[in-house]
Amino acid sequence: MAHRPPDPADPAADAVPGTALADHLRAQATEFLRALRLHREGGAGAEPVDAVRALRRSARRISGSLHTFRPLLDPAWSESVRPELSWLSGTLALEQAYAARLERLLLALHRLSGTPVLPAQAPGPAPSGATEPGKLAVGAAKAGALLERQLTLARTRAHSTALRALGGSRFHALADTVALLASEVPLAPGAAGADLRPLAAAAEERLSAAVSALPLVTAGHPYNAEALVHGLSPGPAPHPQDAPWHQVRLLLRLHRYAREVLHADLMDVRLTAAGQALDRHRDAAEAATAAAEAARTPRIAPATAYALGVLHADQRHEVEAARFAFQQSWQKQTVGTP
Repeated sequence: MAHRPPDPADPAADAVPGTALADHLRAQATEFLRALRLHREGGAGAEPVDAVRALRRSARRISGSLHTFRPLLDPAWSESVRPELSWLSGTLALEQAYAARLERLLLALHRLSGTPVLPAQAPGPAPSGATEPGKLAVGAAKAGALLERQLTLARTRAHSTALRALGGSRFHALADTVALLASEVPLAPGAAGADLRPLAAAAEERLSAAVSALPLVTAGHPYNAEALVHGLSPGPAPHPQDAPWHQVRLLLRLHRYAREVLHADLMDVRLTAAGQALDRHRDAAEAATAAAEAARTPRIAPATAYALGVLHADQRHEVEAARFAFQQSWQKQTVGTP
């Protein structure tokens, strides 16, 4: 059920009632059950990976709505379901994340070295000239093979974990709960007539506050030496500069989901662009961490370690580029906001 988006400049704009939240949750629960059926059938016009992706998408949206609009929902029910949805979404995301990370790193190695890292590697652009291609080419193949072994093993384990999760009692209990949600949404007393806009506005304010705390000035520079030095240090912990950006990515997703509840037929391309920049930021940051972890493998050849170090630096540059892209997108959004 689509609702007309209210005019923020009009104080008498129509409220969006709590029934819109119920409609949205029922629709997402139906999508969840449809994806589950496709996954169990193992086909029916959809690849298994598509069915899993659809499960994750609906689980994220249900969980996001329960978080943003929790005062309008039965608290005991909401607080028991939301962690289960987050568990499922995170579990199902790992396999594809490892596959995408490996592909990203191998393509970057090929781009940097100018040589095929794997026999089946597709041709890519020429090296940028920021490295020594001859020296890098010596270790690129072994670095690629090492990354392939490590990330393929991680992907295989994630696949097994996902299969166990989808066949376990915890998931079956969650699926039963979502099936009930498709027919009946446990709203709190009086929630059906409540206005959803204040809660959606609070989600937007949390996002704006988190963006305001970001070091956008630093993000305006193409090279962040502090980020590079930390990543090459012996400690395996994620870079501390990344955490606030990851948090903004989550808050932006919640804001987008809240907008979907208020007016399902309205898409903001500026928010989409900002979200894509933050997705690239997350992917590059995790790829850089994977390269650094591979470089800490005991007894690897110096040429292999060199190639992994260059790869790490390249992905940290990608992190900075994604931050700059977000900065540009967000500034356009701020200027264009009524």
